[in-house]
Amino acid sequence: MKNSLTGGLVILNEMKDKLPPSEKKIAEFILDQPHEAIHCTATQLGELSSTSSAAVIRLCKSLGLKGLQELKLRISGDLQKKPEARYRDIQPGEPSDSIVEKITSNSLQAIRETTEMVDYRTLSEAVRLLNEAGSIHFFGVGASGIIAQDAQQKFLRMNKPTSAFTDMHNAAMNIANVTENDVVFGISFSGETYETAKIMEIAKKKGARTISLTRYGQSPVTEHADVSLYISASREIPAPFRSGATSSRLAQLHMIDILFVNVVTEQWDKASEYFHEITDVMDLLKGKKTKG
Repeated sequence: MKNSLTGGLVILNEMKDKLPPSEKKIAEFILDQPHEAIHCTATQLGELSSTSSAAVIRLCKSLGLKGLQELKLRISGDLQKKPEARYRDIQPGEPSDSIVEKITSNSLQAIRETTEMVDYRTLSEAVRLLNEAGSIHFFGVGASGIIAQDAQQKFLRMNKPTSAFTDMHNAAMNIANVTENDVVFGISFSGETYETAKIMEIAKKKGARTISLTRYGQSPVTEHADVSLYISASREIPAPFRSGATSSRLAQLHMIDILFVNVVTEQWDKASEYFHEITDVMDLLKGKKTKG
C-alpha cells in the first residue's frame, strides 16, 4: 500500500513549537536548510544544529516517524513539488476581492497539507474499524461538533447505527453501553478539548474502539485513540482573527469525506443498494413514483 512520501516540512512546521529546546533547534535548522538537511546523517544534523545525534533521533520519534530516513524521504518529496502559495493573513479593512482570493488559497492549502500528512496504513486501519463497527458514535464540541454532525449524516447512508453528540452528558449516556464492536470517534481541532478527551477515555474503558481527528501531534485526545488521524493546522494559528476555524474546518470535512468514500468503496454492492433505497424514499417524499 502506498504511504505518503511528502509532508515532512508540514509536519515540522506543525510540531516545532511543541518540541523540547534541542529538538526545536534541529527542526528550525531543517526548515531553514532543507536541501542540506536531506544529505546529512544524524551526527551531522546534530553538529550543524549545535545539538546531538541523540536529539535528532528523539526528534523523529516526537514527529511520529520511524526514523531520520523517513523524515528525509518526506522532505525530499516536498522539495520536488512545485512551489505553492504560502498562507496569507487577512488584515482589518482588506477589500472583498482580496479576502475571497486569500480565503480560497488558504483553504486549498490546508486541504493539500492535510492530504500530505496522511499515513495510508493508519487510514486503512480507521476504514477497517468503521467497516466492522456495529455502531459509530461521533463526538465534538463547538466547531468540531459541526464536523461530527456532518460525519453522522454521511455514515447514516451506510445503514449503520450512527450518532453524533456535541454535549458531554448526552454523549456519556449514549456510550454507557458501548461494546468492543462499537467505534467512538472524537473530533477536536486542538486535541486539547477536555470533553472530547474524557469521552474517548470513557469509551476506551468500556471496551470500544476509538478514532481521533485532531491537528498533528500527541494530545489528550489522541492519548485515548486506537487510531489517530490528523489535519494541518499551522496555517490558521497566526491569524489575528480565526474566523470559526475556517481552514481547519474544511480540512476536517475533507478527512471525513476521505473516510466515508473509502468505506463505501469497500462495500460497494451493499452501499449501492442502500443508496437506491434512500433515493426511493426521497422520491416518495417528493410525491414521485418509484420503480419496481
